[in-house]
Amino acid sequence: MRDEEGAIRPEYVARLREALEAGDAATLRTLAGSLHEADLGDLLEALDPDERPRLIELMGADFDFTALVEVDDAVREEILEELPTEAVAEGVREIDHDDAVYILEDLPQDEQTEILEQLPPPERVALARSLQYPEDSAGRFMQTEFIAVPPSWRVGHAIDYMRETAELPDRFYELYVVDGDFRLLGAVSLDRLLRTRRPTLVAELMDAERRRVRATDDQEEVARLFERYNLVAVPVVDASDRLVGVITVDDVVDVIEEEAEKDIKALGGVTGDEQLSDSVWTIARGRFNWLLVNLATAFLASSVLGLFEGELQKMVALAVLAPIVASQGGNAATQTMTVAVRALATRELRDSNARRIVMRELLVGLVNGLAFAVIAGVIAYAWFKIPDLGLVIGLAMICNLTAAALGGIMIPMIIAKFRADPAVSSGVFVTTVTDVVGFFSFLGIATLWFGLR
Repeated sequence: MRDEEGAIRPEYVARLREALEAGDAATLRTLAGSLHEADLGDLLEALDPDERPRLIELMGADFDFTALVEVDDAVREEILEELPTEAVAEGVREIDHDDAVYILEDLPQDEQTEILEQLPPPERVALARSLQYPEDSAGRFMQTEFIAVPPSWRVGHAIDYMRETAELPDRFYELYVVDGDFRLLGAVSLDRLLRTRRPTLVAELMDAERRRVRATDDQEEVARLFERYNLVAVPVVDASDRLVGVITVDDVVDVIEEEAEKDIKALGGVTGDEQLSDSVWTIARGRFNWLLVNLATAFLASSVLGLFEGELQKMVALAVLAPIVASQGGNAATQTMTVAVRALATRELRDSNARRIVMRELLVGLVNGLAFAVIAGVIAYAWFKIPDLGLVIGLAMICNLTAAALGGIMIPMIIAKFRADPAVSSGVFVTTVTDVVGFFSFLGIATLWFGLR
């Protein structure tokens, strides 16, 4: 199916298209029926929009609806719009609870209701409850299938129960001990259970201090908990400490990837919802706002040049070198800003260590400023044969790289204090600071120096 680089082979897609055109369901099942959901998702994206729902309908029960979790949001929405609600309801019945929630959550409320009404009452209630939790919360991506036992059970009873009960999760790592009201008392890992003699009470094995999360906790906080304590699974409780679900590490990996992708896009002024499959108009509209802000700040930075119009006319070298100072400051600020935004996102940068980190970045800016002052000064002298010009650009380089370091760390911190996302907003303002300081310091120092001379 895939070539050496991991891409789907064109001849494979061609054979699938032939089967689609012929309505040959048997061949489609042979070609795609046993694919992993990730491979099936890639296959859907390789097909044309009108071919995707056709594939799902022809494959019927052999199509794994989990594949819809693996495709871009825009592709998934297009597919769901074309499929009848009966087919969607049947598909979500056969997949894990968290995947079903992921597929349904972006649908309009009326479509969600129509699909839920076609599900059996237990599944309908569980999905409806998860959809009521806040977006990006633990309740949205938890599994509702888990094993819960009372503290009075013995190890042998619990083992027999797991062996003889058909309706159990496909994979699980621990048992949860609950009281009569389903409040979580603790957890027992499978390895400890299997190493203990059968007559032992489960209550004697459970870890009463087991880490847990609330269903309303933000998914990023949950992911950070897994990372900090090297967890494999964590129970999810409601406001009354009743056990309502479990989150496993494979779900958290998806969350980490999603959050990282959002941060990377935000640093570039791109919305986290932008997908490769989006239309030209959707992408252009999403990028327009920050480009507009950037245009306004660019005019602000350029206005500084207007203050020194006379000096620029007298000495062409100033016009040539001024952008170099501003550009070097912008690159240095971006480095500092990237580190700061990431540290804020992971809670590594806190009030307790903020002063030390700010001073460190300030010193880094000063050291680099001194180094590049020497380099830029030598180049400017060699280029224009004006000794004083090398000194001027060197002093400006020190000023701007120091300001870049300070702006790169302080602007994200200030934005975070106002509970805004520093990844989204910092770039434009940091660039403005370095442009303004770069132009003003270089041209200001040049005006004073040559004026005094």
